[in-house]
Parts: sequence; C-alpha cells; structure tokens
Amino acid sequence: MTKDPATREGWMSLLARAPAARLAALVETLGPLPEHDWLRRPETGGVMVRGRMGGTGGAFNLGEMTVTRCALKLADGTVGHAYVQGRDAAHATRAALTDALLQTGRAAEVQGAVIGPLAREAAARRSARAEKAAATKVEFFTMVRGEDA
Repeated sequence: MTKDPATREGWMSLLARAPAARLAALVETLGPLPEHDWLRRPETGGVMVRGRMGGTGGAFNLGEMTVTRCALKLADGTVGHAYVQGRDAAHATRAALTDALLQTGRAAEVQGAVIGPLAREAAARRSARAEKAAATKVEFFTMVRGEDA
C-alpha cells in the first residue's frame, strides 16, 4: 500500500525512500533554498527493525538499521523534519527542507517539481518489480482421473 504523496505522511515517506542523488537534482531546480536554523543538526544513529511472521504473528527483532535524522526551522517559523536510511546528512537536510517548503506558500511548486516526479518514478519502480515477479508465476492445476463428471 502506498501513501498519498499529497499528504504529509505520504511526502515524508517518499522523501525518505527517494534516491539521494535524484532528490538533490530535483531540489536544485527550485532555485535558491531559504535560510534555516537547526533545531536538530543531522545526526546518525540506529533503530531496531521489528518484523512479524505472516504479518499477523508475534513481533520479533529483525535487526538494526542506520538512520540519519534532522529538524530545521525556516525564517517564517515553519518546521521541517526528516529521517532517512543510512548516513547521508545531505539527503536528510534536503528532505527536511522539502518537508518545510511543502508546508508553505510554495507547496504547489514543490509538489510539481519534486514530489510529482519522485512519486511517478517510485510507481514505475513498483510496476517493474511487479512485472518481474509476475513473469516467474507458475500455474498449478490438478487433473482428476477416474471420476465421473
């Protein structure tokens, strides 16, 4: 299930999963980014990833994952947050700036220039992965012998 990229939950998810280089290229098209103050400078740490067998079984610790988080505030007081996988402070900063801009009067511009292309590319990746998986599907059937129909 994918989240609607027009909602904050949706765009935060999209920004966190976006390839860092692609996000950098799209954010660059916005022109000069606004000045900001750090509420929390980018910092790297670990989080425990939990899983469930079959999606309904008891939860278990799958392992740790490295994440980078940050929080910033624009001059107008808008706050942007980001959590991204890995140790990429620049990716986290761009994601937080984009989050903040999406809460301002520039939201439509940022949706069109950054979020729209990222959402289309993510959908294309999902579709390609689904097609690849569908190509490996095996159909099984059983023939009934010796019974009257």
